[in-house]
Parts: sequence; C-alpha cells; structure tokens
Amino acid sequence: MKLRDRISYLLFFLLAGAGAGLTLAIFFFMVLLGRPLFDGATFDLLLASKWLPDRGLYGLLPFVFSSALIVTCSLLLAFPLSLGNAILIHLLAPRFLARGLYRLVSLMTGIPTVIYGFVGVFLLVPLVRESFSRGSGMSVLSASLLLALLISPTMILLFVESFAAVPKAHLRALEALGASPRQKLLHIILPGAANGLLAGFLLAAGRALGDTLIALMVAGNTAARPTGLLDPARTLTAQIALVMAADFDSIEFKTIFACGIILYLGSAGLTLLFRALVRRRHDPSGFGVNP
Repeated sequence: MKLRDRISYLLFFLLAGAGAGLTLAIFFFMVLLGRPLFDGATFDLLLASKWLPDRGLYGLLPFVFSSALIVTCSLLLAFPLSLGNAILIHLLAPRFLARGLYRLVSLMTGIPTVIYGFVGVFLLVPLVRESFSRGSGMSVLSASLLLALLISPTMILLFVESFAAVPKAHLRALEALGASPRQKLLHIILPGAANGLLAGFLLAAGRALGDTLIALMVAGNTAARPTGLLDPARTLTAQIALVMAADFDSIEFKTIFACGIILYLGSAGLTLLFRALVRRRHDPSGFGVNP
C-alpha cells in the first residue's frame, strides 16, 4: 500500500472513530448526569404512570407511550403516501412531471420544522377541532398528521433512489418477456429495492422519534397517557424542552437525562433492527452472513 493510501486510510479511520466516540461520549454523559435517578427508590418513581412533580411523582411512562403512539401513527400514514409518490415519480409519471415532483419533494426536505408547526397550529388544529367537534384540536391525531407530512419527503427521496439502483438488466429482461409496469414493480423493483425501502422507513422513524417542535406545538402537551387519537399528549422530546427551565439540582430536571437515554436507546434500536433485517434478507438461515 502506498504512503498516500495509508495516510488516507488512517485519516478516514480516525474520523470514523471520532464520530463513533462522540456518539458514545454523549450516551455516557447522559448516564453520568442521570445516575442519581437509577437507585432503587428514585427509579421506581420513573416507572410511575403519572407526572406530578409537586406530589413527588416523576413517571415517564405517559411520555414513552405518547411518543410511541405518535411515531407509529405518523409512519402508518407516511409510508403508503411516500411509497405511492415514489412509484409515481420513478415509474408512472412522464419524465417532465417526474422531474418536477422530485424537485418539489427535495425542496420540502429543506423547509424548517417550525414552518410545519405554524401551519399545523393555524390550519390543521382548527380543522381537526371542527371536524370531530371534540377537544381543542391539539391532539395525537394532529401531531401524527403533521409529522407524517414532515417525514414523507425523506422517505420519498430514499425510495426513488432505491428504485433507481435496481439493475436495469433485470428490468430489460422482464420487458423482453412482455411484462407490464405493474409486473415490473411487483416482481423486480420492490424486491430489488427492499433494503432501501427499509432504510428509508427506519430513517424516517428516527426523525419522527427525535422531532421536538411539532409535538411541542400541536400535540397539546398534556402530561397524561392519551386514551384516543383526539386526546392531547406530550412526547419525550417535548418533555425535555419543557423541563429544561427547572432547578438543576432537582429530580425533575434530572429526569431529562432519563428521557434522553430512552430516546438514544430507541434510535440505536432502530439501527440494530435495520442491520438485523438486512442480514436476514442476505442470510435467511440466520447464520450471520455479512451483507
């Protein structure tokens, strides 16, 4: 190996190690500052079903449940919408229209989250309130709809790129056999782009899990477990933002590190899930063949 190649290899290795080390350092920082919460009595408080700091109750379960519910609903809404748009752009639309749609979706990924939040507050929330004649309109449903709009462009772009990466020779072979666009989609494009579809889905899930402003602006911020889609809720990220002004030495303030650890582990879990599913596709027997 030439000296220049060795230097490049070492440089990239150090940069990759620095990125991984920084990520781990953030996790250990949160564990260190949140360590007083993990003794027996205080840890039991975190598992309570209510958040009432004035009564000594610091339960995080309502926020965990609300985060999981809003993220799940937004993904259920965004995935079919994103997949349909990606199929339209890649396969069905004329080239000029597909190019325009692709540029529009690319533009949407750069819109600040706060803009989505303002649109939600002044348009979506009143619409939900008037449509169901219940509550203030700030609810799980409003947050899920707006979050689905936020994460859809990311999924659409990744889905389109995954479709484009499918080998053209496979498509030409199927066309030679007289296959229709639907058959090409079902038998070649979707199976060939499965890893990319999964990556886009999990990346969107991670972005939805980590979003703060939409949940803070349109979910209602009620520190209680929602019982339906029209109930207000508060996510873990919104809880961190709202508690930041508390006394630094109080248990209430230290709970934000527990929230951060939960979010960190959730994001790490999504990454590990992606790797496991990719390995499973390449090695259905489960014996661990590297992709």
